[in-house]
Amino acid sequence: MRGPLRAVREYPRRAPLTFGYVCLLLVGYPWVYYGLSDDRSTTLLGYVSTNLDNLRDHPVTAMLGSVLFIQTTLSDVASLEFVGSLITVGLGICGFLAWAERRWGKARAAAVFLGGHVVATLLTAVVITVGLRNGWYPEAVRQASDYGISYGAQTVLALGTLALPRWGRLHWAVFVLGWALGGAEWDGSVPDFATVGHLIAAVLGFALAAVLAFRRSRDQVAATPSEQVH
Repeated sequence: MRGPLRAVREYPRRAPLTFGYVCLLLVGYPWVYYGLSDDRSTTLLGYVSTNLDNLRDHPVTAMLGSVLFIQTTLSDVASLEFVGSLITVGLGICGFLAWAERRWGKARAAAVFLGGHVVATLLTAVVITVGLRNGWYPEAVRQASDYGISYGAQTVLALGTLALPRWGRLHWAVFVLGWALGGAEWDGSVPDFATVGHLIAAVLGFALAAVLAFRRSRDQVAATPSEQVH
């Protein structure tokens, strides 16, 4: 029991950036959902949604503002949506973002998280644009509510395969992809844009994990003294 308690006690010191970010999310959640009026909350969240209209009008504000709020529930603990919150916030942010911060430092961990969020959002916008031209999505998707931490968290979840033993990595990859597809809504052969974004974010995380694993393997080989041939 002393091990877990010690880990919790040392968490702010070992992962200060992640700890501060989690505190910000936990403060922002009750403020936006319970502190503001319904009209103000809707207006604020609509402004930071990374939909096509906002990305054309105020892309930077939408991108940065989006990751300040949690879109899933933290209060309805009996719902399936709360399970999603545990995966996104608990595993993704509190778990693997903190792990990345401890392993590579604050700047690189933040770059992975924000990079996954931004790149997945932009690529999803491309998919939506193509989808609108081909009739895959309704026109209302241009103004859809799409904010939150999930794309960045999904990237970190996928990157977290490096934190696992080799025998568990394939299972974890299946879980990450399955989690992304679990709540998908399909319009013919095309999943909803949020699912597309989560899949893109996962691919980004897996790709980065593969690159880092290759580099580590190469460095280990280079550091091994070559055997002399007699």
